[in-house]
Amino acid sequence: MKNTIARFGKFLSAMVMPNIGAFIAWGFITALFIENGWFPNAQLASIQPFMLTFLLPVLIAAQGGKMVGGDRGRVMGAIAVMGCIAGVGGTDGQPMLMGAMIMGPLAGFVIKKFDQAMDGRMPAGFEMLINNFSVGILGMVMAILGYYAIGPVMSAILAFLSAGVNLLVQHSLLPLVSIFLEPAKVLFLNNAINHGVFTPIGAEQVAEAGKSIMYMLETNPGPGLGVLVAYWLFSKDRTTKDSAPGAIIIHLFGGIHEIYFPYILMNPMVIIAPIVGNACAIFFFSIMNAGLNGPAAPGSIIAFLMMSPRDSILVSLIGVILAAAVSFVIASPIVKMAGTKNLEDAQNKMQEMKAQAKGTAAPSAAPLTDCTAVKKVIFACDAGMGSSAMGATKFRNRIKAQRPDLTITNTSVDNIPADADIVVCQQVLADRARACAPQAHLVAIGNFLADPGLDELYHTLTAEQAAPAPQTNAPQAAPESKKRTTITADCVKLGLPSVSKEDAIRAAGRLLVEQGCVDEAYIDSMLERERLVTTYMGMGIAIPHGTTAQKARVKRSGIVMLQYPDGIDFGGEKAQLVFGIAGVGDEHIDLLSNICTALEDESVLSQLKSTKDVSFVLKCLEFQD
Repeated sequence: MKNTIARFGKFLSAMVMPNIGAFIAWGFITALFIENGWFPNAQLASIQPFMLTFLLPVLIAAQGGKMVGGDRGRVMGAIAVMGCIAGVGGTDGQPMLMGAMIMGPLAGFVIKKFDQAMDGRMPAGFEMLINNFSVGILGMVMAILGYYAIGPVMSAILAFLSAGVNLLVQHSLLPLVSIFLEPAKVLFLNNAINHGVFTPIGAEQVAEAGKSIMYMLETNPGPGLGVLVAYWLFSKDRTTKDSAPGAIIIHLFGGIHEIYFPYILMNPMVIIAPIVGNACAIFFFSIMNAGLNGPAAPGSIIAFLMMSPRDSILVSLIGVILAAAVSFVIASPIVKMAGTKNLEDAQNKMQEMKAQAKGTAAPSAAPLTDCTAVKKVIFACDAGMGSSAMGATKFRNRIKAQRPDLTITNTSVDNIPADADIVVCQQVLADRARACAPQAHLVAIGNFLADPGLDELYHTLTAEQAAPAPQTNAPQAAPESKKRTTITADCVKLGLPSVSKEDAIRAAGRLLVEQGCVDEAYIDSMLERERLVTTYMGMGIAIPHGTTAQKARVKRSGIVMLQYPDGIDFGGEKAQLVFGIAGVGDEHIDLLSNICTALEDESVLSQLKSTKDVSFVLKCLEFQD
């Protein structure tokens, strides 16, 4: 039940999260140019209703359609939601953000089923005609459905939810939301609740009143701040005490609330502190009629105050301080009475809970029955960009002499092809792999470069070597041209002193920024990717990279290498080589292949970990034409 709810919530938030920038732009226009804004301007303020009515729903619906039906689903979702918008009166009706969350995936599902039904049945020469007209006709049908059914129904639901919120506010009952909200955050439902529920209701309230208290419920950094300060001042465990100041900075100014979840998991009774702290802040915001102009994403003090109306910044700041103070007062005695519980154990527990919340517990795989029938092996990771690419390359090089008939490639864990015979992934991603490719044999491993599971798979697949495929006279397709990613001396840093894993990832990200490969926000995405699943590959190598959701931050493909001769601690493993990567499509795959080839020679690998010669590194990793 918990996993089902978590997956549904993650699906809802995944439609909104990639479009948060548009929400922020809409919030800024509201805050700056409405009648009581910072710089009132009726002409510029007229942009705001069109963004809320048309832009935001279309972006959400297109994202939802793409998640289900790919690029054709994206177009279908955008078409279909226009019916919902028109069905409730356009700019005079309610914002169709929740309607977009229904219509987008539904339209994507329709076109996906159509494509499946037409697979292999299209007359030759009519593919383009059928593809274009199918989207047009089915999109029109979905828009009509949205106009007469989905739009009015969702408008009624939104009106009911908004009335319920108003009732809670009027009777001072809204603070009770924190009883459910704070535990839900620790269970990793925060984005689902914030962006799946609070954001649509908040948008409705902003359209009517210019601000919404809904944007303040989950994003207030005060409750977590109080918990972290209590651990900083009163924890008996030295490691925990020393880690708290850094966590405070990341939480308060970076807006990454997940940083304080392990501190609560160490002593579950501490959850009382943020519950009461947030309840007090919500009560204060209610009586002061406070609200934000747009979503504060991420939930940092900077975003929280920037999204506050001009006359309410002080109120917002007091609410944060109030939540932090109450949370601190309650958490302090609990922390004092607690023993010296281990923060690392709590962080590991958090990772397990997060994996479960995303549906990633590793199931057992059925044994292979006919190894000669295996034709396609897929290596899957969260983003399908770095670790799986290297794993696939290394395994392909290892087995190609014995099994030239095998197709071995890589992808993200949520896009495993239906014809995959074997899927290799990290243990914490196994359930997602199973859900995406239930027909495939699953091999769950610890890392992609050196794992007993890979050795066993190799021996299994080579025990009965498949006969080479018969040669035919059929013309072979020309190989697809692919832009190659190169590595230059500016991309290599040698002899660096050991730092924390997070600092090493930031350094790799900054080097990618300096090379013009990504923008600054990609660095946070790299850190988020590491929190989801470790990028340590084995053999002293780590390959940090961004999440799938942040691939739009990549300007061009690039790879950088940072050498730490004394090693970086990656969850108990030492990494001497840190490769930061950013990829547009699969342009970076060739260079990863070269890296894997270099790793095959243990003496070369050993030299790469300690060499002071940049030209040696380039010789090992550069393309040899």
